[in-house]
Amino acid sequence: MDHVKVGRLGPFPRVSKPVFIVSSIVIVGFIIFGALFTEQAGTLFDALQNFITHKFGWLFVILVNVALGLCIYLAMSRYGDIRLGAQTETPQYSLISWIGMLFSAGIGIGLVYWGTAEPLYHFMAPPMGEAESIESAKQAMSISFMHWGLHAWGLYTIVALALAYFHFRRGLPLSIRSTLYPLLGKKIYGGWGHTVDILAVFGTMFGVVTSLGLGVMQINSGLTNLFGVPDSLNIQFALIAFITALASMSVMMGLDKGIKRLSDINIGLTVILLLFMLVLGPTLFIFDSFLENIGNYVTSIIPLGTWGEAYGDSDWRSAWTIFYWAWWVSWSPFVGVFIARISRGRTIREFIWGVLLIPMTILFFWFTTFGGVGIHMELLGDPGLIAAVQEDTGSAIFKLVEYYPLAQPITMMIVVMIVLWFVTSSDSASFVIDMLTAGGDTNPPKIQRLFWALTEGAIAAILLAAGGLAALQSAAIIAGLPFALVIFVIMYALLRGLGRDRLILYRNQQRYITDESAEHNSANEFVDEHLLKGPPKIVKGD
Repeated sequence: MDHVKVGRLGPFPRVSKPVFIVSSIVIVGFIIFGALFTEQAGTLFDALQNFITHKFGWLFVILVNVALGLCIYLAMSRYGDIRLGAQTETPQYSLISWIGMLFSAGIGIGLVYWGTAEPLYHFMAPPMGEAESIESAKQAMSISFMHWGLHAWGLYTIVALALAYFHFRRGLPLSIRSTLYPLLGKKIYGGWGHTVDILAVFGTMFGVVTSLGLGVMQINSGLTNLFGVPDSLNIQFALIAFITALASMSVMMGLDKGIKRLSDINIGLTVILLLFMLVLGPTLFIFDSFLENIGNYVTSIIPLGTWGEAYGDSDWRSAWTIFYWAWWVSWSPFVGVFIARISRGRTIREFIWGVLLIPMTILFFWFTTFGGVGIHMELLGDPGLIAAVQEDTGSAIFKLVEYYPLAQPITMMIVVMIVLWFVTSSDSASFVIDMLTAGGDTNPPKIQRLFWALTEGAIAAILLAAGGLAALQSAAIIAGLPFALVIFVIMYALLRGLGRDRLILYRNQQRYITDESAEHNSANEFVDEHLLKGPPKIVKGD
């Protein structure tokens, strides 16, 4: 057996039955339980979150630091020359196109939600030091950068690299199970492989649903600002139903007509919004603080990245950092598959530096332009941004925009952006989940993607009913723990796979040839050898 066995299951034409059946039964069971016992579901989520963050927070901290360290090691090691594909291949996409797609991977609903609110929150309630001071402003930006910076992209890079390497270099399915091939061999097509893919489905589902829930809450805030629409659960349910219908239409249109077109539109709107805020905002402050924020982040990355609150009784780390690490773990199969698919033909070295640094730099500039400017305005006076964050986290960006010209049109554009990111996130996630439940098929049937898109909308509604933001955070943390263990195994398997790569084995073999053989079989580096023999002789008559 050298492939994942797929077949028809009711209306679904091509599924891996063990993965699809187990995943769908548990997820649909979760929907039913949440709908019928909403209060008990909220209590259960809260209890599980507290247990995981207090007992296993250290595990997430180790994971993100080891993943980042491994990325840097691989990029600087002999493995960096290995190409994701044949060694003679050229990249499938040009550098500009690749950067554009990495940009789309780095921007999403979560960024629009937290880009303004998170720095302001840390500024008004810092984990260390005096609130609303210059020091808390610097600390707020460093913490926000840490949560969205190298540690997050280190996780994505490792999962994406493992997927791309074993798919393009070894010819295995584009599925999480393939990353464990050096350890399991052909057993990846059996029970162990099914288990790993099921965990990836859960991670992807609840990680993306967390973003969708945040998006709906923020859309509600934007509509309240624009039209006075009530900020209520019923409105949010109606928004989920409407946007899930749009996502379903996008699913049925296919990749090129659906996801790609919407992503292109959204990237254009994102660039316009960023330029608008940059030009009409405090431009000099944005550029100055951007550089200073990066410097502060780099100097604090080790103490912040390993901070465990061991010498205090605060729960700040559990509510923020551990939530983020678990959220990124949940998102890693989804983002990993996307990045892997667009990276064929690149060397491991350029892949790692590109994925680690390009999206992160864009994210940092966004946080500086929105969150940093918000803090700057608070330090200069009292525009009410902190009060907006305290009242409704998602409303912070709309409150900030009120201090700029064309506030209403820009607010409307932000709402449209969030809707489009909701649609593309749901569509892309349903595509990835369908791939995982179809044995790594890179073109799974649309009817199956439709099923998962509808399921995502239902879970987002359940989580909002069960406790709003707190329940969304709980879901990300609960889904992140089991897949965190999988990523540890993926890192070990990737190192073993790279150590047996044909390029590495060939280079190892070359070490054992004799000096005479090396001299005889290697070309001389210097073509114009006469240049090495001193000046030419002077011929009489010249």
